[in-house]
Order: sequence, then structure tokens, then C-alpha cells
Amino acid sequence: MTGAAFSDDEIEAGRRLFTLPWDFARGAPELEHLPPDDRPEIAFAGRSNVGKSSLINALVGQLRLARASNTPGRTQELNFFTVPDARLFLVDMPGYGFAEAPKTKVKAWNKVLRGYLAGRRTLLRVFVLIDARHGIKDTDEEILELLDTAAVSYQAVLTKADKISRTDLEKVTAETKAALAKHPAAFPDVIATSSEKGGGIDILRAEIARLIASAG
Repeated sequence: MTGAAFSDDEIEAGRRLFTLPWDFARGAPELEHLPPDDRPEIAFAGRSNVGKSSLINALVGQLRLARASNTPGRTQELNFFTVPDARLFLVDMPGYGFAEAPKTKVKAWNKVLRGYLAGRRTLLRVFVLIDARHGIKDTDEEILELLDTAAVSYQAVLTKADKISRTDLEKVTAETKAALAKHPAAFPDVIATSSEKGGGIDILRAEIARLIASAG
């Protein structure tokens, strides 16, 4: 799987971080339900059914920490996960790009997302999940533009990379990097992952551990 180069020590730091007993902390359907921004946060965004819940579960080595669903738009709030020493929040953002949800509900979710992105001073990075089989879609471009406007650092993570050939993976990775080069808040490296087979999970863990270390 492709991604930034990390030392063995950084890979080990990522492994240790995600062997901690992660647990659900809070769901926030509205901005007033957000927990205090008293620790670093890493958020995950992506189209509905891109594999966010599966990726979070793979990161923490648990089967059901984040609830996966085959129903588009089921995640209707910001879900916060943390560990006992409270050093970090992982945030599962509502999926976007679903056609079945009522427009009023989509509008309400977008308001929460905009408020969250604009107001969380401890948000270190948003990982935007892109299905490796399809690449960046118009609905992805909308969230990228939103993140640019909010001046939030974000990075693309390709999901389901095991579902395509190595040649196709290299192609979609290059195309994703080229698209992100047009966005000022985008981090240039792209991480390709497979929640099912574990590919790239160590790289993503190390990237998060590096962010936490950099934040002190």
C-alpha cells in the first residue's frame, strides 16, 4: 500500500497508540452537544458507505467500535471515540453524498459539519476517505472545498485498495494527488488502505501518531 515513509519507531508508536482501550465517548447531533475541545482531534470524513466505520474499527483493532451499516446516511451525528488517559479524540463524521436522506436533514447535517470544522481549535487533521475503485467524485469535491474554506488540514485515504489491481491503484493514487494539488488545505501524501486485509493501516496509525507527537 502506498503512503508516506515512516521509521520503525514511528510505526511502533502508531501501533502502541491503537492498542489502547478505545471506547465510544459521545455522539453530537448538534453543535451544543460537542464535547469540550480539550485534546487533539483527528476526524474521518467520506461518502456514505465508503468504509469509514470499517477503517476506524481496523485502526483500533476492534470489530464494532464504530457501527458499520449498509444503509446510506445512517451515521447522523459526530461520533467521538477516546481512550482512558484522554489524550486524543477520533471523530467519525456523518457520511455525505447520499440521495435517500431528506433535504432538510442534509441541510441540518451540513450546518453541524460547517460549525464543527470552523470552531474546533484542536482539530489536527481530517482524513477524507475516497473509494479506490471510483476515485474523487463531485460529492468529494464539495467536502474538499468546505475544508479549504474552513482552513482545516486534510489528507486523502483510499479505501478498499485490495479490490483493484496494483496498476489501477497506482493510477487512482496519482489522479488523487493531482486533484488535491489544486486544494490549498490538502496534505500532499495519499494513503491507500484495506480495512479487510489490513493494508496501509500501520501507515495511517503512524501518521496519526506523528500528528499527535507534533502537537505536543
